[in-house]
Amino acid sequence: MGTNTSTIKGFAYGALAAASYGLNPLFTLPLYKAGLSPDSVLFYRYGLAAVMLFILMKIKHQSLALRKAEILPLIILGLLFAVSSLTLFMSYNFMDAGIASTILFVYPVMVAVIMAAFFHEKLTLLTLSSITLAFVGISLLYQGEDGQTLSLAGIILVLVSSLTYAVYIIGVNRSVLRDMSTAKLTFYAVLFGWGVFFVRLRFGMQLAPIPEPVLWINPICLALFPTIISLIFMTKSIHYIGSTPAAILGALEPLTAVCIGVAVFGERITPRIVTGIIMILIAVTLIIVGKSLIHTIQVHVLRK
Repeated sequence: MGTNTSTIKGFAYGALAAASYGLNPLFTLPLYKAGLSPDSVLFYRYGLAAVMLFILMKIKHQSLALRKAEILPLIILGLLFAVSSLTLFMSYNFMDAGIASTILFVYPVMVAVIMAAFFHEKLTLLTLSSITLAFVGISLLYQGEDGQTLSLAGIILVLVSSLTYAVYIIGVNRSVLRDMSTAKLTFYAVLFGWGVFFVRLRFGMQLAPIPEPVLWINPICLALFPTIISLIFMTKSIHYIGSTPAAILGALEPLTAVCIGVAVFGERITPRIVTGIIMILIAVTLIIVGKSLIHTIQVHVLRK
């Protein structure tokens, strides 16, 4: 009974984490409409998220102390985190947010390719199949049913976002930071990332003010849901059900963004777009499941 309850909790936390991250467009697009730039939106989001994480860590009595060897890697990860967010948020000005969020989701495929190219991991038939599926899926999204194509600039921006996030993930797992707590790592990545937007906004001189008090709910929710809640719930999900099922539940991120785009912002959905989205989700799921399967086989072989 206890195991079943833990499993249900794990799936619930994973689903909520993914869905929370998929809320990015819901709180970003109204700020664009109010005249804010991607840099200004992210300045508010990262600043508020850093404050929230700081308070959370203080409540939990977690140390903020850093070793000398951790500072430079954290600055680099903060830059990668900021570039990934900036290019994704910029892409919303070129294409539907739901489609941008779906293309972003190819980052596990990119992780597999980078690990094969630079860390001598085997590029399996499953990985190659996933890459092909993801490529075909993106091609379907790129070429519209009415003959119109997506913005090439938008596609490039999302792929840069996905690539920098993939490098960020590898950096966390392959550096001196791999044993650092998730909250502490995220706090410093967000803090150093915030510095990027501060500099880009001419040290705050070009920061767009939020024109109406009611609109403050958007940056607060951006800091809370796609950042803090997503982080905490994903950590809890991994604790209950493991990293592979939790990662597969990440497919709810683009699906949430697509649903919000269609329902709230009137973004179009066609059979071709649906097919492209499904192909990308299958490609990513194959990568995640395949890695888990290979690991399980290796464990059984070693035991024998």
